[in-house]
Amino acid sequence: MAAAEITGVSDEPLKLSELLDHGWKLFEEVDCTNEPIAATHIQVKIKRGITQLEEASRMVAQLDLFSRNEELEEMATADLKYLLLPAFLGALTMKQVNLAKRLEQVQIARVYFLDFLRRCKEYDLSKFELPKASEDLPGTLEDSEHGPATSPKPPDLVAMATQRQAKIERYKQKKDTEAKLSEIKAAVDSGTADDEIVRDFYLLNVRKWISISLEEIESIDQEMEILKRMDFLKQTSTEPSQTKHRPPMKPFILTKDAAQARVFGAGYPSLPTMTVDDWYEQHRKKGALPDQGIPRSTADFDAEERAREEKEMLVENDDEEALQKAKDWDNWKDTHRRGYGNRKNMG
Repeated sequence: MAAAEITGVSDEPLKLSELLDHGWKLFEEVDCTNEPIAATHIQVKIKRGITQLEEASRMVAQLDLFSRNEELEEMATADLKYLLLPAFLGALTMKQVNLAKRLEQVQIARVYFLDFLRRCKEYDLSKFELPKASEDLPGTLEDSEHGPATSPKPPDLVAMATQRQAKIERYKQKKDTEAKLSEIKAAVDSGTADDEIVRDFYLLNVRKWISISLEEIESIDQEMEILKRMDFLKQTSTEPSQTKHRPPMKPFILTKDAAQARVFGAGYPSLPTMTVDDWYEQHRKKGALPDQGIPRSTADFDAEERAREEKEMLVENDDEEALQKAKDWDNWKDTHRRGYGNRKNMG
């Protein structure tokens, strides 16, 4: 087993099984923690786990543990757990926090998950449809030099219903698998389980991660599309604008027809047609300024003046009727206050 030993973080060499166990344990610690995933010590654990699992993957490739010519029954129980290596690598890669390299990280994680699913498909570990490779995905930004497509195809309702049913089945299988794993995990961890139980334990873990990997790939495909669109928008926003600056357009309003516009107007107060000084001058010429009351003609002033002069002449000439009216008017004013009987408030 000397070929299966490498030097780990410490001075002691780590065997292949130890590398996988350490990476598996680090993943469970990171996955179950309540601390922020972006915390420095959590990211250190993630990096350490990725390093150990990558070393284990290189050793598996050197030892040629898996072959397309062998059946699942021919594989040794101790080698089954190494099928999980790319799944753990993909899961830990997705937990890395680096916004500048996020697109690269999710692409690498997708490669890991897809490699795991391909291996499981070769051994016929479960019935599922293998996702497409990244370069075979339709509608990516690489397909167009001018950015994302603006006219997406209408959704296929039959395909959507099939995918929904497949998700429901995977969810049920995942719950059943987790329930069975919880029953035998204690026996496997304690070392008291026989070879058959250990084999079932690893196969159940592989089937559990098949469901997880399918869900992760769906999520990654959506995230990749968003990240690519964000990169495209950043590139277009940084490029200098080639369009000419047009003069601002005059405001206008849409109406059903010209008749409606004439009846209801433009929808806002009409613009002024003269200044305040022009309006004042126009009304001054007409003698109709607001502070002068209601304008009266010159004839009205002349008539009042003549009536007053005639009344005074009659009083001066000792006209009995005019004198009597003047006396009556003086007596009436003595007994009635000013404004008496003025019901309409007029004069």
